[in-house]
This record gives sequence, C-alpha cells and structure tokens, in this order.
Amino acid sequence: QVQLVESGGGLVQAGGSLRLSCAASGRTFSSYAMGWFRQAPGKEREFVAAISWSGGSTYYADSVKGRFTISRDNAKNTVYLQMNSLKPEDTAVYYCAANRPGAKSVSDLYEYDYWGQGTHVTVES
Repeated sequence: QVQLVESGGGLVQAGGSLRLSCAASGRTFSSYAMGWFRQAPGKEREFVAAISWSGGSTYYADSVKGRFTISRDNAKNTVYLQMNSLKPEDTAVYYCAANRPGAKSVSDLYEYDYWGQGTHVTVES
C-alpha cells in the first residue's frame, strides 16, 4: 500500500516556475515507477511525466518536454516535478501516481495503482 500526498501547487504568471512535490508513505516506495498526470477542467486526465524506480529513466509528454523535469529522492520517499516556462494551458489539477509493478506503460493512467488527491496549478497570462 502506498499513500501519496501532493503539494506545491498555486497561482503563477505565464513564464514562471513551480515545483510540485509528492510525498509517499510506505516502505516500498523505491520499488515503484512514479508518474505525474494532470486534468484540466472539462478534459480527460493526461500523462505529464514519469520516472523509473531508480530515477535512471524519465519520460515526458511532448507538451512539456524541455520545460518540466521529473526527479525523485528515494531516501525521502518523494518525487518532484519542476515546471518552468509555464503556460496558461498548463493550468490543471496535477496528480502523482505509483505505477503498477510490471506495467507495460508509464503513460497509461490505468497502469497506475495508487493516486494522490491532486494539487491545483493555475497559470495566468
């Protein structure tokens, strides 16, 4: 069982930066690949970024590549999402999630077993 709590959301001007954090409970955190997803009002939840259990591999949606960076600190049971050059279209609720062990995809939300409650990010133009 893994419990996830996101933080770091807020209101920012376009071009600004935010860093989201996701604190995990449970001794098996380091065995999970982790992902960030987002859901804008009236839209489906979409993949943003993912990181392997070791942190050695990272994956990004094309829409955030070059602007967002995912990282993790297994000693602190925390995964991060550094978001730079934010755009109004990045406005959404951001969720972190734990990828199912053995999953074949890190971008498919149905391959994730545990989810946080989400943190709001609003980017003003």
